[in-house]
Amino acid sequence: MEQDWQARVKGLLKAELKKKGVSYRDLAEKLTAMGIPETEANIANKISRGGFTAVFFVQCLMAIGAHTVRLHEAD
Repeated sequence: MEQDWQARVKGLLKAELKKKGVSYRDLAEKLTAMGIPETEANIANKISRGGFTAVFFVQCLMAIGAHTVRLHEAD
């Protein structure tokens, strides 16, 4: 069950990155510019695992300018 939620959150973040055309390298640069030092490799590992914190999730969304997130697709 926990893995299902991790996969869902990981998918949400990856979808937002794709919508905004932001690579992991771009995200690392944007986070670092916000005072949150991250490397491309570290971001890739966190997202691959899917077990990142809510704080990291929100930091990423803010860095890429994603102000709204759709939690599920409309039926």
